[in-house]
Amino acid sequence: MAAAWRSCSLLALSGRFTVQQKLGRALYQSQWVTSHRNLSTSQIAVEVNESTGVAVMKMKKPPVNSLNLDFLTQFSICMEKLELDRGCRGLVITSAIPKIFSAGLDILEMYGKTDEHYAEFWRAVQEMWLKLYGSNMATIAVINGNSPAGGCLMALSCDYRIMTENPKYSIGLNETLLGIVAPFWFRDTMINSIGNRATELSLQLGLMYSAPEALKIGLVDELIPEDKIYETALNTMSRWLAVPDHARQLSKSIMRKATVDRLLTHRESDVQNFVSFISRESIQKSLGKYMEKLKQRKET
Repeated sequence: MAAAWRSCSLLALSGRFTVQQKLGRALYQSQWVTSHRNLSTSQIAVEVNESTGVAVMKMKKPPVNSLNLDFLTQFSICMEKLELDRGCRGLVITSAIPKIFSAGLDILEMYGKTDEHYAEFWRAVQEMWLKLYGSNMATIAVINGNSPAGGCLMALSCDYRIMTENPKYSIGLNETLLGIVAPFWFRDTMINSIGNRATELSLQLGLMYSAPEALKIGLVDELIPEDKIYETALNTMSRWLAVPDHARQLSKSIMRKATVDRLLTHRESDVQNFVSFISRESIQKSLGKYMEKLKQRKET
């Protein structure tokens, strides 16, 4: 199959579309005319197009796709099923909720709970990142809304990021604004995308970048009008799937292995550091004040 894709890419242009563009269009159109396998859960819709080998995952946890323990567990289970599916070569991740990709980690999981709960929750966050950042599939994030904190991490973990061309949408690791410190593997993931200096500014100041700003610093790879974003994602996926899987996967592993191995080596100490930090009285008070502000906003 990979050889067929490679040979096609050498064919002469036909009309105003290259063969690669035609393949991308075929990927897009075939989403609607071929059979799908449904691997959905209560909070995540997942369909695998059996013809193209592309899965589309849509987060559907109202109101803002917050990453709580249940959602993270469902996400990791879905990722594991897709990894084991030899027919699935690419994954597009997006949101089914308008104006939001993901609001990040659910603060309720980090407030007023036991140390055992904090540890279980953090291991689930680690597992989500390990499965996505280290995936053998070609992964594309379609960021169709705001994406702070853990939502930004999820997008950064993908191979390619396409964001809706809307200056009202923003993305960034803004944990410091909540009094929380992003762990080393959040930092490493961002450094690998935008470099050390931009990451230093982002993390210390808790910066959120508008879509145009995110494109400028390399936080996202493309800005696309909302009505064209899914077609663009599938066209882009055709480029990734035109590369032989083994070569793409090994190249990805070479680039990402050190970052993944660092967390695997220090995984338990990272959990203990999180539990020790989040259970501090000062941090709990800070989170409590933030939650009170959110409550007041909803009431007004």
